[in-house]
Amino acid sequence: MILADKIITLRKRNGWSQEELADRLGISRQSVSKWESGGSYS
Repeated sequence: MILADKIITLRKRNGWSQEELADRLGISRQSVSKWESGGSYS
């Protein structure tokens, strides 16, 4: 399983939207979206 798949799986398992995960991590929702689509991890 690649990192993007792990992020999606764990986020959904916790019932969080991308916005909720972003808030918990102190990042933008766009960053979460980029991670989940396999974009840059920096």
